[in-house]
This record gives sequence, structure tokens and C-alpha cells, in this order.
Amino acid sequence: MASISGNKQSFQSNSSQNNYLVPFILVTSLFFLWGFAISMLDVLNKHFQDTLNLTISQSTWVQIVTYGAYFLMALPAGIFMKKWGYKKGILAGLLLYSSGAFLVYPASEAQSWTFFLVSLFILACGLAFLETAANPYATVLGPAESSERRLNLAQSFNGLGVIIGPLVGSKLVFSEHQLSVEEGFKSVQLPYMIVGGVILVIALFFLRTPMPEIQETSSAEDKAAENASFSESLSGLFKNKHFVLGAFAQFLNVGVQGCVWGLFINFVMDAIHITKHSAADLLSLGMLIFMIGRFVGTFLMKYVKPNVLLGFYSLGIVAALLVASQVQGQPAVYALMVFFFFQSITFPTIFSLGVKDLGKYTKLGSSFIIMGIVGGAAFPPLMGAIADNTSISTSMLLPVAMFAYIAWYGFSGSKVSK
Repeated sequence: MASISGNKQSFQSNSSQNNYLVPFILVTSLFFLWGFAISMLDVLNKHFQDTLNLTISQSTWVQIVTYGAYFLMALPAGIFMKKWGYKKGILAGLLLYSSGAFLVYPASEAQSWTFFLVSLFILACGLAFLETAANPYATVLGPAESSERRLNLAQSFNGLGVIIGPLVGSKLVFSEHQLSVEEGFKSVQLPYMIVGGVILVIALFFLRTPMPEIQETSSAEDKAAENASFSESLSGLFKNKHFVLGAFAQFLNVGVQGCVWGLFINFVMDAIHITKHSAADLLSLGMLIFMIGRFVGTFLMKYVKPNVLLGFYSLGIVAALLVASQVQGQPAVYALMVFFFFQSITFPTIFSLGVKDLGKYTKLGSSFIIMGIVGGAAFPPLMGAIADNTSISTSMLLPVAMFAYIAWYGFSGSKVSK
């Protein structure tokens, strides 16, 4: 029996607490996989601007279909896992991920922008399954009092993926000369074929590895509520104010991520007049800083409450983006590097704070917070339109306002009402 205090529930498993180590390592590997997938979007954004002669706002369709898939699939993923469990949810996600990656090949052969976007959408449906499963799974594979730290530790390895994505894009996708439409499409085939194969191998590991299916038990009152209708469950879930505010905070957080990460290459090329290869390398450096920030944040949570650290990190982001919007040259790029450091802990910390003490609503609440990732689809086109009509520096003011709210959520809105 693994007991989790504070959540008014216990989680039972045939395995002891120590047997959570291997499952936790496997789940942690998933964070690397979607880190790579998401950071590759930032390369694709600039790549298709050049090869298909798209505007900034038009190229953000890669963000729209990817992050939009989270909105459409997160709730079905949660319902799937409620019936079939975490392990089958992860396997379903891996199969969708690999299918989308493999479909990039025929899409590129057809030289179809629409087919390519469909491939990304299917891949992202897999990401939605993985995130809906892995985030809450990581939080319950151990004591409740360390759930935020544990999720931040797992998500730290997401940083390895986001570092490698731009490097792969710089070496395999970008070219020194102007590519034709055919060459532009073919250049994305190899990276996604490799990824599809790797995903299938990882799926095999999950299939053959015993994974503790953590069962939720609760009070007699909670057990009776398990048979409640979906609408009644929604009503009970949305009575948790910290969850509602957290879902909106995640919507804004991923919106900022989609904006700043997606337009980073454009921003630094405009600020310091470098090639897209060099800009992609700088993006990888920013992702390295992002990963370091995760490890530093995880360490600091031993001494600082997660919600307080989220508040201060968010204020750091507000300051960094204000500087980036108002100055030119190298200082603007330095400011964005500071942004990467402070944004490192925001996703897992908002997630953990949002699902805290949800009890029997944890899986459903997780689905809604993952649905908030649609912010990555909603805001990049808006920021791209601002950049197209004013300047990319001016467009940086949009995420400033968004993170002002997240700072408030960290300090105040995330507190659980008793």
C-alpha cells in the first residue's frame, strides 16, 4: 500500500514504493520525446516560411495543428485512461506519435502542406495521450508532499529533447541555399523517420515492462460519487477554484511558449542579423538554459514552496520580455535567454498545483489542464499578426501581460480552498 496524505485518498499497488523506480524512469523518457517534437516546430516554422514563402502568421499553422490536437484529444485521453489505465494510455499515445511521424514521409512525397499538417496533428494526438498520462502518473509515483519536485525532475529531461530538436533541424532540415518546394519537403523526412522508429522501440519497452497500475481508493462518499454522471463529475471538479484558475494559467503559459519559442529564430535574426543556422544553434543554447533552469528549480523547491517559486519565476519572465521588447541587439537576445531559464518550471508546477487535492477528479482535472495546451495554438497566430503589422519586438508585449496573470496565480490563485 502506498499512502498519499493530503489528497484524502490512497493509491494501492501490488508493488512496493521502491518498485516505482523503473516505471518512473520509463515515464521520464516520455518527457524527452515530446520535448523533441515540440522544439522541432520552431525549426519548421522558419523552414516553411522560406520554402513555401509563408508569412509568420501563416507558418504558425504548425503550432495551431499541434497544440490544437491537445485540446481535442486530452479529454478523450483522460476518459480512455479512466477505463483502461495509465499503461494502455501511454501505449496508445506512443502508437499515435509514431504513426504521425511515419506519415510525414508520404506527405513530403506528395509535397502537400495540408497532408503534412495532418501528419503533425496525428503525431500531436499521441503527445496529448502521453502528457495526459505521464504528468499525473509521475505525481503519484511517490509521496504527495514531493509531487511538484518529482514532476519537475521528470520534466527536466524534457530539456534534453528541446535541445536536440533545434540542432537536428539546423543540421538536417535547414540548408545554406534556397530550397525548392520539393527539396524543402524532402528535408524533413529523415528526422521524422528516425523518430518514428525510436518511438516504436520505446513502445515495446513499455509493453514488456510491468507497470504498476495505480488504483484510486477513497472514502465511502467518494466511492458513491464514482458512479456519478459526467456532468455531475464536471460540476464537482469545477468547484475547485485553484484548478479552474490553474487550467487558465496553463492556457496562457503554453500560449507564451508557442509564441516565444516559435518566433525565436525570427526574433534573433532580426535583432542581431545572423543566419537561420546560427539562430537555430542559439535556440538550442536557450533550451540548454531551459533544462538547467528545471534542475535548479527542482532543487530550490526543497526550500521554497512551489507556488511561491512559480510567482517569482513568472515575475522574472515579465521583466525579461519587457527588456526584449524595448532594446535592440545582443541585450534583447540575452533577455530571451533569461526567459528560457525562468519558464523552465512553469508547466509542471502549474500542472501540479492545478491537480493538487483533486482526489477522484485527478484524471479528469489532468485532462482539462492538458487541454489548456491549446493556448499554443491560439496565441502564436495573434503574435504573428502583430509581428507582421508592427515589429517582432512589439509583439513581445503580448506574453508580458499573460505572465503577469501567472505570477498572481502562483502567489495567490493556486491556494487550495479547504
